[in-house]
Amino acid sequence: MTQERTGELRRTWARFVGILTAVVRWVGTVFAAVLAIHVVLTIAAANPDNGITRFIAAWAEPLALGFQDLFMPADPMLEVLLNYGAAALFWLLASGLAARVLRALA
Repeated sequence: MTQERTGELRRTWARFVGILTAVVRWVGTVFAAVLAIHVVLTIAAANPDNGITRFIAAWAEPLALGFQDLFMPADPMLEVLLNYGAAALFWLLASGLAARVLRALA
């Protein structure tokens, strides 16, 4: 294989990893945003029958992974804040870590 061809393959690989890294970061950010919006809607006592509130809640539930019942304070609003907030932080940290690992592969 020629040096020119090898250089082209490396650039292509680096471009692919760069795109993949950006996608991983965006997915983590979007997941964290959905969870944060769920927290805000819940704490602000948004109408639970509203379509937007139902849509966000439906997406937040599976994105919270096992964090939904991690903390059990007496105040239900604090419970939502702590549990879904922890899940949002998890997505930000996990996607950031995954992006760093991917960047190291480039």
